[in-house]
Amino acid sequence: MEKKLLGKIVYITGASKGIGRGIAREFGKSGAFVLVGYNSDLEGANETLNMIKELGGSGEILGGNVANKDERNNIVSSIKNKFGKLDVLVNNAGISKIGLFMDASDEEIDSIMNVNLIGAMKLTRDSMDLLREGSNSSIINISSIWGNVGASCEVLYSTTKGGMNLFTKALAKEIAPWGIRVNCIAPGVINTEMNSWLSKEEKEGLEEEIPMNRFGEVEEIGRVAKFLASEDSSYLTGQILTVDGGML
Repeated sequence: MEKKLLGKIVYITGASKGIGRGIAREFGKSGAFVLVGYNSDLEGANETLNMIKELGGSGEILGGNVANKDERNNIVSSIKNKFGKLDVLVNNAGISKIGLFMDASDEEIDSIMNVNLIGAMKLTRDSMDLLREGSNSSIINISSIWGNVGASCEVLYSTTKGGMNLFTKALAKEIAPWGIRVNCIAPGVINTEMNSWLSKEEKEGLEEEIPMNRFGEVEEIGRVAKFLASEDSSYLTGQILTVDGGML
């Protein structure tokens, strides 16, 4: 088993499936103690934890809605009481809304903003003291290519991911003197549940737009996240790494 993250305490939001699970698996293989974050999918979180253990890694489940103050406080206090530090925070939790912006309700706007951006910002703020106690601490935000260029009928999603990009760049400058790095991964089209609604024809059409002629895999995002969490990226901060097979 690789040991590049040996001894690091990592918290990953939205780790019950998809990209979050892929990151959790890679971190577990690399020696980190992975705190598997989830909001409502406890079964999926347990599956992720079992996968980590099968790979020889270690971790535990730590759930909660990061947009909810009480639940967020419980997450932070649990990490503080048990570990006294946090080495890596991965803000991965996200939801999507497909449809015309003019049809979006107030509730839909509030929901996607809270899950994709505001919750991540608040969790990061509340975790800062723990990150300052960590070793070569790193914050890794998960954005999207649509945060770079925007997508029709995904205005809400694109807006939150664009916000995540600038949150990354601004925060990186502010906390670099503390030795905490902040970077962002902007995935392209990845094989996840979020894209499971696509028809065979739609998938083939998208693949034709990607120079590498395929969707990415969650493990490929996980390996980039592992790089950002390790000493290999010790002089890298404030960057948006677009992982999209050359699509943009």
